[in-house]
Amino acid sequence: MLIYGFVLLNVILLVIGQLLFKIGLDRIGAVTFSNMFNVFLSPWIWAGLGLYVIATLLWFAALSRADLSAVYPLQSLSYLVGLILSVAILHESASPMRWIGTFVILLGVLLFSWPLRL
Repeated sequence: MLIYGFVLLNVILLVIGQLLFKIGLDRIGAVTFSNMFNVFLSPWIWAGLGLYVIATLLWFAALSRADLSAVYPLQSLSYLVGLILSVAILHESASPMRWIGTFVILLGVLLFSWPLRL
């Protein structure tokens, strides 16, 4: 059960890191050679990178306790968490088809990961 906590927290931190990247890049504008230095000076980008480091340590903790083939499919939860947070925080729009597609992916992972006994 601890493994699932590590993976879930890993996914949440990775998605929040992506949100911070997006916020930072929205403030900078399209990345070009002329403003590349601003990307590396952005506190939003650095905060996202910091979350990535913590998320990676959690991933190491999960991998040290479980098979990669067992925990890696759980990373697909990032599709759902990313969609929810981008709509809630960034006010992005998500079509019904995007929601359906996300749930189809999660259903596929559930079927892939489920320990079927026939």
